[in-house]
Amino acid sequence: MDFRNPAQCMGLLQNLPADDPEERLTVLASIVADLLAAHPAPELHLEVLEMTRPLVDKTRARLSGLDGGEPLPPDSQHNALLLKVITLWRDLSRSYAFIAGQTGGDTSFDQRALLAQRRVYYVGKIVSEYYRAHRALPAGLWREVHESFLSAEQDEIQRIRVSDPVNTIWKAQSALEAYITVLLLDLANAFGRSGQEWTWICHWAERFAPYCTLDPNIEGRKPTTYGLDLTADHGLRPLGMFPKEASPRYFDCNKLASQIQSVFTQFKQGMSPSSLGLGDDCSVEASARLLLSLYRPWGLASAGRRFPRRGSTGIVELCADWLAIGFHVQGKLFEQPRRGAPADVSPQRDDPPPPVFFSDPVIGIENDDPPKAGKRNFDHQHIEAERLGLVCERWELLDQSVGGFRVQQRPHAERFSHHQIVGVRPHDGEYFLLGQVSWLMFREDGLLEAGIHVLPGLPRVIAARQYAESDGPREPYSQAFMIEASDVLQIASSLILPEGWYKANDIVEVFGDGYERQFRMTQLLLKGPNFEQVGFAELS
Repeated sequence: MDFRNPAQCMGLLQNLPADDPEERLTVLASIVADLLAAHPAPELHLEVLEMTRPLVDKTRARLSGLDGGEPLPPDSQHNALLLKVITLWRDLSRSYAFIAGQTGGDTSFDQRALLAQRRVYYVGKIVSEYYRAHRALPAGLWREVHESFLSAEQDEIQRIRVSDPVNTIWKAQSALEAYITVLLLDLANAFGRSGQEWTWICHWAERFAPYCTLDPNIEGRKPTTYGLDLTADHGLRPLGMFPKEASPRYFDCNKLASQIQSVFTQFKQGMSPSSLGLGDDCSVEASARLLLSLYRPWGLASAGRRFPRRGSTGIVELCADWLAIGFHVQGKLFEQPRRGAPADVSPQRDDPPPPVFFSDPVIGIENDDPPKAGKRNFDHQHIEAERLGLVCERWELLDQSVGGFRVQQRPHAERFSHHQIVGVRPHDGEYFLLGQVSWLMFREDGLLEAGIHVLPGLPRVIAARQYAESDGPREPYSQAFMIEASDVLQIASSLILPEGWYKANDIVEVFGDGYERQFRMTQLLLKGPNFEQVGFAELS
């Protein structure tokens, strides 16, 4: 088939293979690439591209392996498919730019605005695709995004809205709105999002983009507000970070903040996410939780880092298996407690039980008199862990703060997921702590970077089970964790339970010191794919 003939391409687009989305993608990509190389008449070229757009959109949505559920390594079997999709987005962006260059000022104002919007839209899709795959953006991509917008701005057509059938909310978009959509995606902590969350965020970025704008006047703006240097190879940054010689623009998102507040108000009034343009497949609870996490970066300004990072070197041990975490926290494998005998559910160490706080500047836990008697023999523990198949993986420490670590590794056997709980110990740490995976990102060299947020407090293993009122056989205990209250850290006592246990006011039974205690769960503090951290009140 000759993909360089527009008339034949239009006939082929009406008879694409229906069952195989990858085969459809290959045909669509060939049509776009071959027409770009063939330089057909601009009006015919544009007609084929416009006919192709909804087909490409539906085909991309059906591709498996690129859903963003897990970070996609460069050596993955799906990497070739990712690169094919990215090439298609780039070819589409360049095709619209080429048509604009061919026609020059001979086309109408509205058609030039359409070509500009499409160009920005598709280069933005490249950014979104890398973020969904949790891959570092290649050098030069942001400059490509900026150049596409500057081209529209130079022609003074950046604010003209044009019809856009693939925009499911507004059915129209300007080049400026397409550009702001990409900027919002960059602020959304892409590497810390699941695939479903990212799908919603991409939809919402289009939904809220019309409420933001760029202003060249930065006089009197706070250093924490966002600015943009259109000559740099990056997105938005706090204005205080720009050098004096730079000429950034102010990113005005004040109207967006009001819009997000309005959505929360309408949630309280019983409005559904679909009626508010947030999508048909997300609940009020999920929408509110995700939108709340976006409120500050999208509607206010940069919060800055609560704790500054400092460069560090060394090794950090991480484990993600639930039983392995318990083994490394307490130094032995979890066992079912025996009623009538003292249950050993506290950390097993060679020294006396530690106090609630101990000295470790990395995690912000303080104690004036930490235990000095014999430390746990981690060499022996590693041997036992290897025998049991509960080995920790070793990650290279890149930097750290009071709140956690940034680490890297060339992935081995164990896979890590977003927001899951992990056991973590720095090379110079005396104890294993609990952490949560904040974000994951693959670099092009195959190294996986991760951000680990350390849960404040010293954990200990406990035996817990869900309360049952029946007199029949009781369920066995499960391994869980407790973190004691700390005035220094300003935290209350909490339980770390397996995922799915939390229900407000339900009771859990905890066995320790030879007897059971009953706790009523009062609040869900933190949640991940393999755990729930809950607040509780002890029942008398």
